[in-house]
Amino acid sequence: MRVLAVETSTLAGGAALLDGGLVVGEYTLDISLTHSERLMGTIDRLLTDAGWTVRDLEGLAVSVGPGSFTGLRIGLSTVKGLALALAIPIAAVPTLDAMATLLPFAALPVCPVLDARKREVYTSLYRWDGADMRREWNYLALAPADLARRLDEPVIVLGDAADQVDSPHARRIRPPRRGPSPAAVGLLGHSRLAMGDTIAPADLVPIYLRPSEAELKRRDVAVR
Repeated sequence: MRVLAVETSTLAGGAALLDGGLVVGEYTLDISLTHSERLMGTIDRLLTDAGWTVRDLEGLAVSVGPGSFTGLRIGLSTVKGLALALAIPIAAVPTLDAMATLLPFAALPVCPVLDARKREVYTSLYRWDGADMRREWNYLALAPADLARRLDEPVIVLGDAADQVDSPHARRIRPPRRGPSPAAVGLLGHSRLAMGDTIAPADLVPIYLRPSEAELKRRDVAVR
């Protein structure tokens, strides 16, 4: 199955093409330019370099968060449009799951950590069970100090907020990655597509964990 994967949950996002389990191409860029300015150009470049057209795509995989509210909306809107235009299925991939898959076979638990702003981080905990990275916590939004208190054994932390976790148990990888790779999103998405674990465009929504800034402002106005 030929799959396009999209990852826009952090600034270090991009896209990837997969043919079966093979990563044909991946494009990532870790700069402040918004995904709305570069995502479609990235997809077009990947398809051109691979010698594919959009009509060659048989499935889509997209990172659904938690992460940047704006970035996620851009990625999901793009994938919804492609799915409707091409009549192909979508696999929704949680961002933290994709980050954990970057370290298969790890002897230590893996804790992806993303900056959630407002002095919080998004996180969860994963452990290799001999076949897959098994998630042991819910997806959480909490203060870095609260996360540090949760760590009671050596743990690999990675992500753009890994340095905010002040714990003697934290083991950081170098060089750090800000988020998951589009290829990791694609590999998880490909597995879901192969199992028929798909989602309709109308039902595709981000994992936010907390209200957006706009929602908080609306609540503020309503209270006043």
